[in-house]
Amino acid sequence: MNELRALEQDFWRAPSAHNTQPWTLTYLGTEAMVGWDPERCLPVGDPTGRDLRLSLGAFVECCLIVCASAGLRVGFRPDPGPGRVGYLYGSEQPYRTPFTTKDVRRRGTNRGRYHQGRLPDDVVERLRAHSGAHSGAHSGAHSGAHSGAHSGAHSGADVRRLACRDLAGLLHAADLRQWADADVTAELREWLRLTPRHPLYRLDGLTDQALALSGAETLALRAALAGYPALRRLGLPRLLAGAARGLLDYDGDVLVLVGPVADQVEQGRVLMRLWLELSALGYATHPLSQIVDCAATREHLAAKLGVEDPMTLLHVARVGRPLGPAARSARLTG
Repeated sequence: MNELRALEQDFWRAPSAHNTQPWTLTYLGTEAMVGWDPERCLPVGDPTGRDLRLSLGAFVECCLIVCASAGLRVGFRPDPGPGRVGYLYGSEQPYRTPFTTKDVRRRGTNRGRYHQGRLPDDVVERLRAHSGAHSGAHSGAHSGAHSGAHSGAHSGADVRRLACRDLAGLLHAADLRQWADADVTAELREWLRLTPRHPLYRLDGLTDQALALSGAETLALRAALAGYPALRRLGLPRLLAGAARGLLDYDGDVLVLVGPVADQVEQGRVLMRLWLELSALGYATHPLSQIVDCAATREHLAAKLGVEDPMTLLHVARVGRPLGPAARSARLTG
């Protein structure tokens, strides 16, 4: 397992809510335990731990891809327990994946503006193949194929898509609920890095650049949050929610990952593969999970999609071709 230490910088390119990077690797002889740091969880905004488990699954997938790209034979054995989700171990066979470390490094979130246009149907079908939504061989953006547990064939996940404008109202309602909740806002504020003078600006959290904020927008947000306790009663949540009102007012797509509640770590691995596939095809993603964080908007979205159990809506993201590049999010390693 010593070879893994040299690869950690790329393992940490996995996505996480608020860029908290909650995962931990504990080396135990011939294995490495995948766990999490309670100080990097979001007990208020993510009370069920859904986002935590998705991010841990994405981290596992990153580890396996990077190890395979480096020529290391490493597998993952799920073993949920106190503070852990499973173990990386030396495997007889290499992890079969069409993705490489280069793909992991290239993937990122883009919260800026996107070009007009819906995703081609064949792209959506490729994504559904990665999720295991239908069987049969599929052609990816790379040579190679998935097989076994990492193919998505048994994940039980599916990918649904909706037009951006169809979700604009739900997004606004979810944003309003988020900003109106003092505890959720306080937790979010802990992970905002709105000035390069912040001591953790280059380590974690959400920077002004990662949020695609202009200088004026950054100053306005800092001022609003500084006066939040008093301004909240004067309608600040409505003002903050309104700032993103036009985000989905264009001809584009939103993708929803639907999957079993009982195995969200595996769904996080699926989500990582979906994002890597999109990135390889030149598309960017922008998570909008506040829609499924709010019970009312989650239920409305489930009804819109014809999904019986709203809790199986695991992740929501805007997808498209960005008008410009995004700033790289900070990472703890490297």
